[in-house]
Amino acid sequence: MNLILVAFGLVALLAGGDLLVRGAVGVARRLGVSPLVIGLTLVGFGTSAPELVTSVSAALAGAPGIALGNVVGSNIANILLILGLAAMIRPVTAQMAGLPREAAWVGGSAIGLAVLAALGQISVLAGITLLALLGTYLWGAFRSAAAPDHEPGIPADPLPKAATFLMIGLALTLGGAIALVDGATGIARAYGVPETVIGLTLVAVGTSLPELATTVMAARRGQSDVALGNILGSGIFNILGILGVTALVAPLPVDAELLPDIAVMLATTALLLVLLFWRRGLGRVSGLVFLLTYAAYMAWLSQTF
Repeated sequence: MNLILVAFGLVALLAGGDLLVRGAVGVARRLGVSPLVIGLTLVGFGTSAPELVTSVSAALAGAPGIALGNVVGSNIANILLILGLAAMIRPVTAQMAGLPREAAWVGGSAIGLAVLAALGQISVLAGITLLALLGTYLWGAFRSAAAPDHEPGIPADPLPKAATFLMIGLALTLGGAIALVDGATGIARAYGVPETVIGLTLVAVGTSLPELATTVMAARRGQSDVALGNILGSGIFNILGILGVTALVAPLPVDAELLPDIAVMLATTALLLVLLFWRRGLGRVSGLVFLLTYAAYMAWLSQTF
C-alpha cells in the first residue's frame, strides 16, 4: 500500500505541477498581468509548489526529517541532477541579466540554512525572517528585472479552461504531496530507513519533477536563461519560502544526521557559482561531472542506513 501511495503521489505531483503552472499563467495572462510578473511569481512558485505542500504536510504529520530533507535534497538534485542533465542536452551559458545578484541570494540562502541548522531548530521567528527575506528578494527582482521580449512558452487558454486547470492542478498537487509523504513515511518506518534519507532521495527527486520538466525543455529550446534562472530561483524559494512557511506551521528540529547533507548542498552551490563566474556556464563535461557526482552522493546515502 505504501508503494502505491508513493507511485500515485509522484504521478499526481508531476501532473498537478504542470496543470498548476499552465492554469496560473493562463489566468494571469487573461487578466492582463504582465509576462514579467508571471515569470517571477507564478511559474517560479508553481514549479516549487510540490516541495512547499510536501514539506508542510510532512511537518504536520510529525516527520520533520522529510520536511527538511525535501528542501536540502531538492536543492542538491536541482543543481547536480537537473542542471547536469540540461547541460548534457545543450551547454548552459550564464548570460542572464542580474546574475551577480541572483548568485548572492542563492549563496546567502544556502549559508543561512546552514546557520539555522547549526542552531538545532528552525523556529517560528526564523520562519518569519526567511519569509521577510523572500519578500525583499522579490521586491528587488521586480525593480531590477528587464521586461522580457517574448511571452512565456505556455498556451494562453481561455479563462474558464485556465481556471479549471489551476484548480485541478492545485488539487492534484495537494493530494499527491499527502500521498507521497504518507507512503514515504510508511516505507521508512517499515524498513528502518531514516525519514531524513527518504526526504533527501525519493521525496526530493519526486517533488523536483516540475523543475526537471521545465529546465530540460528550456535546455532543448536553447533558452539557457530560463533553464538557469529556474534552478537559481527554485533554490532561493526552497529555502526562504518553503522553510519559512513550514516553520510557521510547525517549528522544525534539525537532526544532526542532516548536517553532512547540508554541507553537500553548500559545496554543490559553491561549485555551481564558481563555474558560472569562472567558465560562464556549464558545458557537457561539467554536466557529466554533475551527474556522476549526484550518483556518488546517492551511493553514499545508501550506505548510511
